[in-house]
Amino acid sequence: MKKKEFVAVENYPVYYIDLATIMNEKKISKNHLCRMTGLAYSALQRYYKSEIKRLDLDVISRICAALNCEISDILKRQ
Repeated sequence: MKKKEFVAVENYPVYYIDLATIMNEKKISKNHLCRMTGLAYSALQRYYKSEIKRLDLDVISRICAALNCEISDILKRQ
């Protein structure tokens, strides 16, 4: 069996979640978004601060549905 080789990738784009901008535009609080999505406040806070390490597509889908936006509206590239 051949051993997998990993290639180092340099200068790759870094992505982050920007909920604050769209929430401010739509005047939706974190508490209200929690009620709309069924997320715990602590979980939403991690998304809000972009402190998550792995995206949960179900959570992102619920947030986008609640905010009536596309994923590209909240997932940004630095």
